[in-house]
Amino acid sequence: MISGRGSNLRALIASEVRSAIRVVISNRVEAAGLEAAHDAGIETLVIPHGDFARREAYDHALVEALRARGVALVCLAGFMRLLGPTFCAAFPSAILNIHPSLLPAFAGLHTHRRALEAGVKLHGCTVHVVTPELDGGPIVVQAAVPVLAGDTEASLAARVLAAEHRIYPQAVRWFLEDRVVFASDAVVQVRGSGVSSDSMIAPREPN
Repeated sequence: MISGRGSNLRALIASEVRSAIRVVISNRVEAAGLEAAHDAGIETLVIPHGDFARREAYDHALVEALRARGVALVCLAGFMRLLGPTFCAAFPSAILNIHPSLLPAFAGLHTHRRALEAGVKLHGCTVHVVTPELDGGPIVVQAAVPVLAGDTEASLAARVLAAEHRIYPQAVRWFLEDRVVFASDAVVQVRGSGVSSDSMIAPREPN
């Protein structure tokens, strides 16, 4: 599900999870990522949020569209709408999001600006399970990047985005391979994650 350029969607399309993508849904007809999906032969669907008076009604429409296509895992890739309890309950523990910070730090918007203002030395991105709490679901995997002297929001964002493109397809593959274990409501573990890159921070393996 996308709202804009779809750069993380493009990373998913370019990865080995491409064959599992059933549909790309956007709330904006002008979302550039729709073209990438079309070019890849993937069904696209636009459901404008402005057509619905209430958030719950919009969530219901999304759920119906996804269920009609047999979708089992929902991947948010720059979908700029908050999803409520109705949507989350329809796909329990099966909605992923990629967030441009090392959660729980800098939840919400303007993450790169806030990281620079805070003077942190490490920034990064997080793939997490979506819950009704904003950016508060269990963390699946993270990638850290250094904050360099002279960084701007743009330069830091570009470095983080490259990390997003590495870890989002990886996290989706783990789910598709049924390697994700929910140790609790707040903790996710991955069987045999095999993460070797120094920039990868993954959950510990289950005992």
